[in-house]
Amino acid sequence: MFSGSYNNNDVNFLLKIIDIDETDTLSKEKMIQSGQKHYSQMLSVEKAPSKEYLEVFYQNFDYNKKRFAQDILNLAFKIQNKAIDDNIILVSLARAGTPVGVLLKRIISEIFNKSVIHYSVSIIRDKGLDLNALDYIYKNHGDNNIFFIDGWTGKGVISKELKKSVNYFNQKNNSQISNLLYVVSDISGMADYSASTLDYLIPSAVLNSTISGLVSRTLTGVENLSDNDFHACKFYDSLKENDLSLWFINQIMDIIKTLEYNQTNDLSETEKDALKDKSVSFLNDLMLKYQINNINYIKPGLGETTRVLLRRVPQIILVKNICSNEVKHLLVLAKEKNCPIEEYKNMTYKAVGIIAEVD
Repeated sequence: MFSGSYNNNDVNFLLKIIDIDETDTLSKEKMIQSGQKHYSQMLSVEKAPSKEYLEVFYQNFDYNKKRFAQDILNLAFKIQNKAIDDNIILVSLARAGTPVGVLLKRIISEIFNKSVIHYSVSIIRDKGLDLNALDYIYKNHGDNNIFFIDGWTGKGVISKELKKSVNYFNQKNNSQISNLLYVVSDISGMADYSASTLDYLIPSAVLNSTISGLVSRTLTGVENLSDNDFHACKFYDSLKENDLSLWFINQIMDIIKTLEYNQTNDLSETEKDALKDKSVSFLNDLMLKYQINNINYIKPGLGETTRVLLRRVPQIILVKNICSNEVKHLLVLAKEKNCPIEEYKNMTYKAVGIIAEVD
């Protein structure tokens, strides 16, 4: 266990740090699409963000920080209110869930005065949750009061992976760990609980490791990783001078301490179904319009679109309003990647990233 660049009591990463060579984005994309390697076996090159991109990040942060802070506070209230006692185990899904988990941990312990332990574990599409990490948590804390945390939903793939993995673990171990997912923003009706359903730019989505404790995206199926190990990651010690992880947490906590929590209503199943139907219909329309054969090539929402530009080979970026403050960082990234951007006003989300098919 380690805490990355966070404070020691902020988070315990249940990950194995390894040294792995990074793969350039195009080569990585070719290997993923050809089936030669799974995306979880490779890391894209991570560099310090450009000066122009950082300027846009700070603008985005100022634009959405209060809304994000309020949503985090409301989500924390929701979690501590659903806990069966005052000993809460938060399990954030690395990497996007980690900053959210750190904030929730601080709020629940400092504002609601409850005992909280926060772990961050790996979950990977097609591979599932790291069951060795879940086993560690279960053996140390039992199966009560465990809350899984992520930043946002896209198409709900991770939510499905979580439920599948936890259900398998429970059946194997005769345990009763909750498979429910708590997120800040649930744009597709696929999370169990959320603070919002709005597609808005969560500030921590704009950067990579430098806002996530200097930890890489998680890995499995790589060298020097045994069946008994936790999933792996790389620690970007070289980016320490660029690290904003603790700055981000402290800035948001300062705002949270000025706010009052709101008891937001949970979405009904009917409301969730309506969000799901709207999402599926829109994605199907996009597949027809852009002749896309693989649904995995479409990444809906501002957070997922940012990830496409940071880590994948984009074909095109669609934005609802090209003049919106929330897409400025996408314009910068698209320019750096020489990727076209198209305004698509009649769109369910504020942005969608479409991954290019590569030969």
